[in-house]
Amino acid sequence: MNAPLSIPLTTAYFRFYGSLNDFLPKSLEHRTFAHTVKGRPSVKDTLEALGVPHPEIDGIIVNNRAENFFYQLQAGDKIHIYPYRYNGKFRWRRHLVPIVALPPKFVCDSHLGKLVRHLRLLGFDSVYKTVFPDTEIIQIGVRENRIILTRDKGILKNRAVQYGYWLRSVHPQKRLIEVVTRFRLSSKIRPFTLCLECNGRIKRIVKDRIKEKLPPLVQKYYRLFFICEACRKIYWKGSHHHRMMRIIQSARTKQIK
Repeated sequence: MNAPLSIPLTTAYFRFYGSLNDFLPKSLEHRTFAHTVKGRPSVKDTLEALGVPHPEIDGIIVNNRAENFFYQLQAGDKIHIYPYRYNGKFRWRRHLVPIVALPPKFVCDSHLGKLVRHLRLLGFDSVYKTVFPDTEIIQIGVRENRIILTRDKGILKNRAVQYGYWLRSVHPQKRLIEVVTRFRLSSKIRPFTLCLECNGRIKRIVKDRIKEKLPPLVQKYYRLFFICEACRKIYWKGSHHHRMMRIIQSARTKQIK
């Protein structure tokens, strides 16, 4: 009877740069470390097994040569992994993060309701549901070329996902600044153009056309009104307007206020 064939072990050396260290345990951050795997898996599978989702990775340098996610590990490989828009000195020609159409569109995980409202307030098309299965999030992201925003690393590790970002912060206002900074959105902000409730377009409407739908005090004291073309929600510059303006200014300056 033949003995079962043993799977050879492959040891390679890894170094992660910039924001990719957010996915690593403290003991592995900002340093070169050895990692041993069975056989010769793809570098993508290995990096994701280490905790780093592929949409966060823009450059992979193996033994001083740029490679893609399909590269198979060899014993002794020295692998350097870089995030999107890395600010260090090293540059590579093969970018793994696809170019995103501008202005970017988002699809947000079901626990990001406040972030969604803030993004829509700034004018960024953002799809969201309170009950949103992972499979549907991925399908919408792929079909509509949307950037997936989530705190679930498992969603971003799905092979079909091209555009995605794992939110570091748990604070809603910090998350907004994080997204604006990550995708350089401060100059693309177009506030009060999307409905906060349904993501539909907002347009100006004459007061007389909606007067019967307004509360008595709103009828009396306000003149300028807007309406969502999709869900017909009516907007005016009420007491909440100053708070919204603070959020917009915060996003433009990328400072929490």
